[in-house]
Amino acid sequence: MTTWFITGATSGFGRAMTERLLARGDRVAATARRPERLDDLAAKYGDLLWTAALDVTDIPVLRAVVDRAFAELGRIDVIVSNAGYGTFGAAEEFSDEAIDAQLATNLVAPIQLVRAALPHLRAQGGGRFIQLSSAGGQATFTGGNLYHATKWGVEGFFEALIAEVAPFGVELTLVEPGVARTEFGPSLVVAPRLAAYDDTPIAQLRQYIEAPGGVTANGPGDPAKIADAIIASAAVSPAPRRLTLGSDAYEFVRGALAARLDELEAAKDLAFSTDFTAEEQEISTTVR
Repeated sequence: MTTWFITGATSGFGRAMTERLLARGDRVAATARRPERLDDLAAKYGDLLWTAALDVTDIPVLRAVVDRAFAELGRIDVIVSNAGYGTFGAAEEFSDEAIDAQLATNLVAPIQLVRAALPHLRAQGGGRFIQLSSAGGQATFTGGNLYHATKWGVEGFFEALIAEVAPFGVELTLVEPGVARTEFGPSLVVAPRLAAYDDTPIAQLRQYIEAPGGVTANGPGDPAKIADAIIASAAVSPAPRRLTLGSDAYEFVRGALAARLDELEAAKDLAFSTDFTAEEQEISTTVR
């Protein structure tokens, strides 16, 4: 039996994973701001489900919940950092509070979660940490700047962390879904409108987000299949560095990476031109 720890376990991928893991006989430590939304699963699966109230932005509580989960469950094999949401709008439209809240939930909380878990994972000789990122962690669209800042930050932090924790048997995976039919769309936070942007792409984004059904209503991604893919990845070793899930995610990320490579190649001569020449390097060495 494998033991999992999941944040944001009451909706979206978190809920789908929790249901599947319990059904196959795994043990799940499920955390959320409203854990009572898991009462139906608690009634069905009993001791296989461990729950705790957790707002991931409350760092002292986050640390305490992680410590308690390891203390009470003994060993946790897989940690899934799933909690998050999206804030969209023009950069000028965001309030300071909205910026702080988005960064706290999507960037600071995952960093603090893995920091809280690592001493336990090292002590038990290893484990798996799965971080929910997004196709928006590799590519961008207008109006998503704040959301992208958190996901690109998560990507950089966790990619650098992979080699850092490998000696302890801890493996990491970044999950990059595209648009899936979850509660992500209806829960989007849209910045208050600034009239100066009414004739810009921001207005078009606002219309798209606020349309009936929202962003995710007709998304190509199947949450159940995405949950299954995430669960399956935990049994693969070495751990995949990234899971890009969804046809839209694949096309979005591939296009962005190809464009960046083209831009890099176009600037190759300029990049090399800023080095010391061989002659200048030889003079510098001789002078020293």
